Amino acid sequence: MLFLYRILINLTLLISPLIIIFRIFKKKEHHTRFLEKLGILNAKRKLGKLIWFHGSSVGEILSVIPLIEKLEKKKNIKQILLTSNTLSSAKVFNNFKLKKTIHQFFPIDSNFITKKFLNYWKPSLAIFTESEIWPNIILNLKSRNTPLILLNARITKKTYKKWKKISFFSRSIFNKFDICLAQNDETKNYLKKLGAENIKKLGNLKFSETTLKNINKINKNTQKFFDSKKILFGAISTHQNEEIFCTKIHADLKKKYINGITIIIPRHVHRAPDIKEEIEKIGLKVHLHSSGRKIDTKTDIYLVDTFGETKLFIKICKIVFLGGSLIKHGGQNPLESARLGCKVIHGPNIDNFLEVYSLLNKNNISSKIRTISQAKNIVKKNLNNKFSSKKIIKKLNFIGNEVLLNNQKEINKYI
Repeated sequence: MLFLYRILINLTLLISPLIIIFRIFKKKEHHTRFLEKLGILNAKRKLGKLIWFHGSSVGEILSVIPLIEKLEKKKNIKQILLTSNTLSSAKVFNNFKLKKTIHQFFPIDSNFITKKFLNYWKPSLAIFTESEIWPNIILNLKSRNTPLILLNARITKKTYKKWKKISFFSRSIFNKFDICLAQNDETKNYLKKLGAENIKKLGNLKFSETTLKNINKINKNTQKFFDSKKILFGAISTHQNEEIFCTKIHADLKKKYINGITIIIPRHVHRAPDIKEEIEKIGLKVHLHSSGRKIDTKTDIYLVDTFGETKLFIKICKIVFLGGSLIKHGGQNPLESARLGCKVIHGPNIDNFLEVYSLLNKNNISSKIRTISQAKNIVKKNLNNKFSSKKIIKKLNFIGNEVLLNNQKEINKYI
């Protein structure tokens, strides 16, 4: 199976220039830094102990920042390498002022490129997050006796079924992890069946939050505009069709709240021009955040089409709709919004965060909706009623600090 995997990866490597050119054209790839994925590195490796974290995209990167912040204080760690796969995650990383940590794109998992990558960086400890399982680099790490941790591990039923089809191969990969720190019971059970030997359930790291400050700020004119408006709700990490769903909620609420505005932040910001066009067909006025133009006072929808500023806009909302939940995507992470004191509404498709939503629901922080009417009524109810954001924040901070501390203790054993 490993032989077949390596053939497929090498075939991918052969056509990767075409894939990369297409992705650059679509603004999904950096026009020069894509070389990092091919093993052509542009960052300097410092002398001393280097700890390596890898996460797929934005969510995974944000989840490890609190741990990285703690580890940067350790004198025996000279450098921290953080890798990811997506352009958006690289841009988000740039919003944090980290002293010892550098970002690189994760290399294509070919045997040759991963060996070159490891020969250069020589990590003392490798930490992969959630479900990032790459056979070649895992096997090459273990051939060097490098400790390997699966952090905040998350294996869904769908992922488990795929690995189960190649159970002999999966066992030979999953048993290479020195420890797997699972975020829920489902993952713990699946990891055991897939061959992982040392597993601990410590909870979801996404409950924790960095104390590092985001360097971006909403400019004075934009803030002045929002101060003059009634913010109805924010729609965060939306996918195709969900923006129109939220726009229709706004159009209905506008009958009562004439001065209302809704903030929409799509999951993939490159879709913003198309979203703007679709909303305007309904007859509502849209302002693109990146345009730099003066905001029309008649604006209905404020469309955020930049990276790394989501938190700034969530802070000024009382209620948010979390995307990826009306379509068959499995939902997006609601914790950032909840931690900032917002009530969360979501659709029925939340398989990716079942335990998180269960906890939020028990604490009256989240509500499930299926129709525009249901969503409108919940937004209206929360706009009319006062609720304590401080209580929500305090409750989630307590959970997050405990999860962070427990994960840090386990990682310290391997440093």
